[in-house]
Amino acid sequence: MSNVTLLKNLYGAFAQGDVPTVLGAMDPQIKWHEAENNPYMPSGEPFVGPDEVLNKLFMRLVEEWDGFTVTPHTYSDAGDTVVVEGRYTGTYKDTGKSTDAQFCHIWQIENGKLKNFQQYVDTAQMHEVMGVASVV
Repeated sequence: MSNVTLLKNLYGAFAQGDVPTVLGAMDPQIKWHEAENNPYMPSGEPFVGPDEVLNKLFMRLVEEWDGFTVTPHTYSDAGDTVVVEGRYTGTYKDTGKSTDAQFCHIWQIENGKLKNFQQYVDTAQMHEVMGVASVV
């Protein structure tokens, strides 16, 4: 299976709520980097391992957002690296504000496992929708 096909399947699984499949595709030591100034990663330090990704990010998304979606539009194959562009949508429960934000995800894949993730997104929009002050 190609790395692009792997990721297409995993974005599909995530959209269906099949988080165990997504977590199972991660290397046990995956390094998950959110965009700088992202409210979900205030320390700037990456999440390490599927359990941290689940507990510090995925669970919060479920608890804090209504209708949160991750919709990929393009996949760019660069061998062990795949770039995915798309949009996040959803309504933040505490503020009732909605987002429709462009994202870019850069994945590094090694031996069929997700080894590294880097997100780029408009964090100013996230802060606005979530009603939190920006740290920058």
